[in-house]
Amino acid sequence: MKVMIGVSNRHIHLTKEHLEILFGKDYQLQVLKEIHQPGQFASVETVILKTEKSEIPKVRILGPLREYSQVEISKTDAYQLGLNPPVRHSGDIQGSEAITIIGPKGTLELKEGCILANRHIHIHPKQVELYGLQGRESVDVLIGGEKGCILKNVFIKVSDPAFYEMHIDMDDANANLIQNGDIATILEDTYEK
Repeated sequence: MKVMIGVSNRHIHLTKEHLEILFGKDYQLQVLKEIHQPGQFASVETVILKTEKSEIPKVRILGPLREYSQVEISKTDAYQLGLNPPVRHSGDIQGSEAITIIGPKGTLELKEGCILANRHIHIHPKQVELYGLQGRESVDVLIGGEKGCILKNVFIKVSDPAFYEMHIDMDDANANLIQNGDIATILEDTYEK
């Protein structure tokens, strides 16, 4: 079974409260471009991620606003920032890394919320049934090409609505020469057991 790949660069999700700390009261995110997942978008707004060791400017905010604030970076980013964030599902931020976020109007000290997002496949419940993935938490995915590999532990993320797509971070993409829109193969022996 084939799946399209989406490469996810470092980004941040914010609550309304935290957005207003960074950008001012009643601030609204401006849409830069829609992304594949229904209702979600990359915003015009960016922030600075800062630690005692270093900082990374121009980190994009993704909308819409959420119930929690979360910073998703790669392991390479973590080395630059001097952090050791855990690999987590989106939203599983309890006990994750602290980080400072700087916006044009204020600074936010997140006590937790910085993670390395796990590899995952966005999929609709009907596709789970169609593709025989019921009961599967994760699969292995074959990447072709000159530096092909098998990516293990790619989690199944079921939601409605959902755009069928596998998300990986920049480290996975760069290590295996993967680009947005490349096609990978879910290995059948990982879901036919």
